[in-house]
Amino acid sequence: MLIIPAVDIKNGKCVQLVQGIPGTEQIVIENPEIVAEEWENKGAEILHVINLDGAFGRSSKNLEVVKKILNTVSIPVQLGGGIRTLKDAANLLDIGIEKVILGTMAVENPEKVEELSNEYGSNRTIVALDSKDEKVVVKGWTEKTEKSAPELGVALQKRGAGGILFTNVDVEGLMKGFNINPLLKLLKAVDIPVIYSGGVTSLSDIEELSLTKTYGVVIGSALYKGKINFEDALKYQ
Repeated sequence: MLIIPAVDIKNGKCVQLVQGIPGTEQIVIENPEIVAEEWENKGAEILHVINLDGAFGRSSKNLEVVKKILNTVSIPVQLGGGIRTLKDAANLLDIGIEKVILGTMAVENPEKVEELSNEYGSNRTIVALDSKDEKVVVKGWTEKTEKSAPELGVALQKRGAGGILFTNVDVEGLMKGFNINPLLKLLKAVDIPVIYSGGVTSLSDIEELSLTKTYGVVIGSALYKGKINFEDALKYQ
């Protein structure tokens, strides 16, 4: 199971938000590319970068920071946040992003997943299924759909998605651990790799995930606040 550090970017800085809500920044670090390099030096095999400004509607913001990260690290980078069109996704893949994470666009226009997968390969196409009260939410977690993650996961797998980023919004950023049941339902429903995110606070959480079919786990606040030592987490990789 891959241990994947999160580098969330807002206003050109590395931040950690609570529940993805603007204005709740708890960690603010200058020069995200240096943060990314530190994770690589500690043994990360892939980075999870989110353009938070993009998720809130400003897709082109932080593009220069993303390019700096790509120029600084040699490991693959998966990126999400504000990818609203196929052109957005293609531009990111063309500048060296290994995998794009499609959220709202994938849920509202699943045919776009198929188009991107056909052109660039399913292995470079991840769909984000963000779940709140067991229903998928979109548009920066502000709108709830009527579909569950397993339902959408099966549909998007058929459309060519090569992986799923599953975030349990109910526990994300709260540092209180997580409920594994929604994840287990998704893992049972789909055959493609699932990366988990949300509420991972301790090594025991990581161990619990490692005993499932989870392909990888994204960790943010727990790393930045020192709740989890990254090198210790790598024991489960």
